[in-house]
Amino acid sequence: MFPSRRVVVPAVLAAVALNVGLLVAFHGAGDASTEPTGPRVIQPGAPGQPGRTLAADELATFSPPAHTAADTLFMQRMIPHHAQALEMTALVRSRSRSPDLPLLASRIEVSQRDEITQMERWLKDRGEEVPGPHLSHAGHDKLMPGMLNDEQLNQLEQAHGAEFDRLFLELMIHHHEGALTMVRELYATGGGLEPASDRFAREVNADQDIEIRRMQELLATLP
Repeated sequence: MFPSRRVVVPAVLAAVALNVGLLVAFHGAGDASTEPTGPRVIQPGAPGQPGRTLAADELATFSPPAHTAADTLFMQRMIPHHAQALEMTALVRSRSRSPDLPLLASRIEVSQRDEITQMERWLKDRGEEVPGPHLSHAGHDKLMPGMLNDEQLNQLEQAHGAEFDRLFLELMIHHHEGALTMVRELYATGGGLEPASDRFAREVNADQDIEIRRMQELLATLP
C-alpha cells in the first residue's frame, strides 16, 4: 500500500507563526487626513492583553527564516527524482496505445522540467551544489522514494501497447507517491520554514497529487 498523499504542516510552523506574532491590519475607516495610509502591523499581546502596533524600526528586526540543510537536501534529491520521471515519459510516444496517456505524459514533462529549473536556480542562489540528473551526482547511494530500479526501468522500456500503458501508470503513480513522501520528510526534518522552499514543496505536493488522481482514473479504464 502506498503512503497517504496528504502533507500535514508540522506544529513547528504554527509555533513560528505564534512566536513572530505579526498580524497585518488594514485601516477600513477613519479620516484619511489623520489616519496612516499604509497597513499597520500589530503584535498580539499576551492572553487577555491588547496588542500593540510595531514601529518601522521594529519591523526591520524581523526577517523570514533562512533555508536549512533539510531544504538543500530536498532540492538536491528531487532533481534526479524528477529527471527519472522525464526518462519514463520519453517512452510514451513510441510505446503507448492510449489516446489519453500522451497528454498526461506531456503535462508531467512540462511541469517537472520547469520544477527542475526552479530547483537548480534555488540552489545556485543560495550557493549550494547543483547535482546532475543522475543519482551518482546527487551524493546518495540509494534510490529516493518511488524511484525505479534498473530492473523496473528495463521492464518499462521493453513493454509495448496495453502492457506498457498499465505498467507506466502503476510505476508513475508509485514514483509520484515517492515525491510526496519526500515532501513529508522535508517538513519532518525541520525544512520548509523558508518561504521559498515551503512554497515550492507545496506546489510539488499539489501538482503530483492531481496527477496521481488522473493516473488512477486512467488506470481504472484500461481493459
